[in-house]
Formats: sequence, C-alpha cells, structure tokens
Amino acid sequence: MPEVDRATGLGRRLLLASRPVSWINTAFPFAAAMLLTTGEVDARLVIGTLFFLVPYNLAMYGINDVFDYESDANNPRKGGVEGALLPPSTHRVTLAWSVGLAAPFVLVLAALGGPASWAVLAVSLFAVVAYSAKGLRFKEVPVLDSVTSSTHFVSPAVYGLVLAGADWSPQLVAVLAAFFCWGMASHAFGAVQDVVPDREAGIGSIATALGARTTVRLAIALWAAAGALMLLTPWPAWVAAAVALPYILLAAPFWSVTDAGSAAANRGWRRFLWVNYAAGFVVTMVCILWAMGVR
Repeated sequence: MPEVDRATGLGRRLLLASRPVSWINTAFPFAAAMLLTTGEVDARLVIGTLFFLVPYNLAMYGINDVFDYESDANNPRKGGVEGALLPPSTHRVTLAWSVGLAAPFVLVLAALGGPASWAVLAVSLFAVVAYSAKGLRFKEVPVLDSVTSSTHFVSPAVYGLVLAGADWSPQLVAVLAAFFCWGMASHAFGAVQDVVPDREAGIGSIATALGARTTVRLAIALWAAAGALMLLTPWPAWVAAAVALPYILLAAPFWSVTDAGSAAANRGWRRFLWVNYAAGFVVTMVCILWAMGVR
C-alpha cells in the first residue's frame, strides 16, 4: 500500500505540475491549424493533439518547476493552479517523466513529418527547455523571456501548419503575428505580480527590468496590436479582433500600479486564466464558421 500511495502522490504532483488548466492553450492551436488546413482527422492530428495536450505541458512546466524550486518556495502563489511546488526529492523523477513521456510522441511525429516540420518542432522543444533549464534560463533575460514564452504557445500552431502543408498568405502571417503579440502580452502581464519576490531573489524578468507600470502598459499595447492585426484578416477571422478587449479591460485597472504594489496584479492574472476559456470559445466559433465556408 505505501508504494501505491507513493505512486498516487507522484501522479498528483506531476498532474499539478503540467498545469491542466492550460493544456488547451497548446493543444488547440495545433489541432485548429491542422484541421483547418487539411479538413481531415488523421494520425498526425490525433497524435499531435495528444502530445501538445499533456506531454508538452508536463515538459514545459515540469522543467520550470524543478529549476525554479528555490524561488517558488518563497512565492505564496505557488502550490496550486498557478504552479506546483515540487520538493527536491521529486525533481529527478519529474525530469525523467517530462522527457520520457514526450520522447515517443516526438519520434512518431518526426516519422510522420519532414525536414520543415522537424525544424519547427525542434525550435518549439528548444524553447521549452531554454526557458527554465540551468545554463540557459531565458526566463531571466528581460524581453527574451516574453518572446520565449510566446513561442511556447505559437509554435504548436506553426508546427501544425507546416506539418499540414499550409499555403502561407499575408493574412495567415497576420494571424500568427497577432497570436505572438497575445503571447508576449500575457507573459509580461503575468510577470508583473512577481516583481517584488523576483527582485528579492535576484531573478530578472521583463517586469523587473521595465518596472510594473511600464510592463502593464506594454502588455495592453501588445494586446491592442493583436486585435489590430486580426482586423487585417478576412471575414469571419477578423471577428476575433474583439478577443483583445477583455484582456485590455482586465489589465486596465493596473495601468498605474507601482512596483511596491505589483502583487495586486495577481487579481487580474487569476481572472486572465478564465478569460482564456471565453476567448477560446470565440476563436473556436470563428474556426467553425471558417471551416463551414462562411465568407
């Protein structure tokens, strides 16, 4: 029984580390890109969606939680939906599961793709590791941290498009650019709440470098840019421009937040996690209309 309890406890920790509330943020972009391009449900779609749903997120967040343990231990936000707090005794097994669960999927996807898709997947996986791993730690390089974080979410969509052999148009590039702006804005706003603990721990971020107030305003500008870019796309895609509004409204109350009071931005961040689902619903409806040929 103790071994069963130990295995159950580890399973719960790994599940928490993978951030289930965020699984859809990586699986949906890949699946939508593939399905809208090919119009078919095939092995690539199923395997890729499963990969970006769980193994990809466990690798991304599991690696992060292992290498961020010392700072996370002093962060009251950690230990729940906003991030696991993995004790040192679980670090080795967490890294083993992060690599071991992802590896078979990566090998199969490589067999199902070609050189171009291999390159995109390699960039995506490198970003997953480079963000947190010792010796790289892109998360501690201001601006590069937001760029890398956005790559985590945009690269599955790019991978799906390349794997499916999509025709690249200016409108498609505009959609991906909008998505990238959204990703950078989301990361930057999320970093605001940790300005004080990050500075106390000697950790750099876009928010510690620019300050809480400037970072919030940059995030709002990036969300506005994402909305503007979507207006360059044809009907019904441009409807998704409205998705930027709730994020802007959510961040607006913190327009003048000070560094000392930056922890208050956590209220907005908690709402942000759920706004993602409402925004995802709108984007899903747009994708359905597009797939139905509504022009």
